[in-house]
Amino acid sequence: MSISVIIPTLEAGASLGQLLSALLSQDMPPSEILVIDSSSTDNTVSIAQRSGARTIVIPRHDFNHGQTRNRAAMEARGDILVFMTQDALPENNNLLAMLTKPLQMPDIAATYGKHVPRPDAPPPEVFARHFNYPEKGMVKGLSDTKRLGIRTFLFSNVCSSIKKELFLKAGMFPGRVRANEDMLIAAKLIVNGYRIAYVPEAAVIHSHNCSLLQQFIRYFNIGSSLRHNRWILRYARAEGEGIRFARQQLQFIIDRKKYAWIPYIIMEFITKYAGFRMGLIAG
Repeated sequence: MSISVIIPTLEAGASLGQLLSALLSQDMPPSEILVIDSSSTDNTVSIAQRSGARTIVIPRHDFNHGQTRNRAAMEARGDILVFMTQDALPENNNLLAMLTKPLQMPDIAATYGKHVPRPDAPPPEVFARHFNYPEKGMVKGLSDTKRLGIRTFLFSNVCSSIKKELFLKAGMFPGRVRANEDMLIAAKLIVNGYRIAYVPEAAVIHSHNCSLLQQFIRYFNIGSSLRHNRWILRYARAEGEGIRFARQQLQFIIDRKKYAWIPYIIMEFITKYAGFRMGLIAG
């Protein structure tokens, strides 16, 4: 099994150096690392090259979450594609070994790892990481849609692995989407009879501290991606999951007596829902 790690970058700087060092120190090191950079003006490309990574530079305006990753995947030599982002850092040296282990099963096409919130992550973000990336692993297939709904297709390119042969067979990532390219490829694989595994033992340190405007834009893009890929909604709806998330997030805040965050999470829920609905209708 040969592993190609693919990392899209933009002004990654020193954080890329940390990530590459952690990947090269893995107990199961990758066969190659491909950095596809959107014309950074800092030292991102030179850091990648000094670390021995193959580099591809594209015009910044050509970046697209799906197409950019597809371009790197087509140049990858490994039979396993590992996708990561520049702001994720492996929690230990077993990441690649644990992430790719389930791919030994013929019916498991892809895997994704756990996101551990950063120490400075605000409480709503801490809850989001715990909600989406629990301690217990699972393997998901089409029969799980009745139980898990849209979460059946939850998948994250922050830390994921896919068999290249099946990635190509599924048509790769959708080329023109603003977001959700990872969920859409997972759904394609599952609908075609394969399963995907969530592997909490493969953990990366990764979280965000987004403003309400950034949340609106993110959920508008998610809604837009579903608008242009409505086939996925034949298998699972998204709205009910959002309500369940909001209820559990509120309880999480109350249980920890972080009452000052309650107005914020109410506004956050309204912002996310408004962005999602607008993207679904007009994105």
